[in-house]
Amino acid sequence: MATKRINRCIELLEQGEYLYYTGAGPLTYQNGKAQAKTWADFLMVDYEHNPFDVVGLRAFMHGLGDGGPTHSGHRTPTVIATLPSNCRTVHEVRANAWQIRHVLSAGVHGILHTHARQADAVRAFVEECRYPFQTIGLDSGLVQGQRGAGGQGYAASVWGLSGPDYTQKADPWPLNPEGELMLGLKIEDRECVANAEFICKVPGLAFAEWGPGDMGMSYGFADAHDPPYPPAMERARTIVKDACDDNGIHFLCSWKDPSKSTEENIRFLMDWGVRIISGGGEEHAKIGRAISGRQMPV
Repeated sequence: MATKRINRCIELLEQGEYLYYTGAGPLTYQNGKAQAKTWADFLMVDYEHNPFDVVGLRAFMHGLGDGGPTHSGHRTPTVIATLPSNCRTVHEVRANAWQIRHVLSAGVHGILHTHARQADAVRAFVEECRYPFQTIGLDSGLVQGQRGAGGQGYAASVWGLSGPDYTQKADPWPLNPEGELMLGLKIEDRECVANAEFICKVPGLAFAEWGPGDMGMSYGFADAHDPPYPPAMERARTIVKDACDDNGIHFLCSWKDPSKSTEENIRFLMDWGVRIISGGGEEHAKIGRAISGRQMPV
């Protein structure tokens, strides 16, 4: 089956489809081979709350390649990683840029950065993900990319490309229409909300979420991950979603209203304009794909 993209999720979003994801599981070669046929549109590697194991990540990505292609004909499923550091300040992003380089060099297809509080920190994040020769966006507030040559070989092999072809493709989409990287943010606390309008204007972002667990804690609620939400959180959710909509950023959200059926919760997200549906596992994905008439095999 011919595919347009290396990154299956970009192909789906360009088709107007919804994305569903799950955790990557153990970072081993064997699990990578098993996950190559995953039901999910992308696999999330959670380094925000788990050990930063890049050796395991490389083995996992190798396994995905050996276990592939996916049922949709892509070389591997899309893999997105969070990081141990946050995107709070420029200093924090620059000091921890080695984490960005290491996960990208392992062949992942995107990064979801946490606690994005300041627009200049988000710009630094985008710049650290890009090669210096890329020029799209340099007239829109970005400066030259900071990713160095020499580490592209392994990632290129995971993507099934030559090194030079990889460096051309490993650029943020949709800023670069030919790019294959998806950069995302967790806009997930009170300071993030206050700056959401400016954060979401930074070029190079593909998706974002409002992180209700952390968002609730920042407003003083120990456990307010699921609806119904208090008024402060409803305002925060709306502010972040509106900022994303105004700048063409796809929104990631869960919805687990106990008064609604599973299908009603999924339809609520779709009607609200959410494009990346979180939670619920394969059952939710099956229901959502049936609603949208999904054509791409999984």
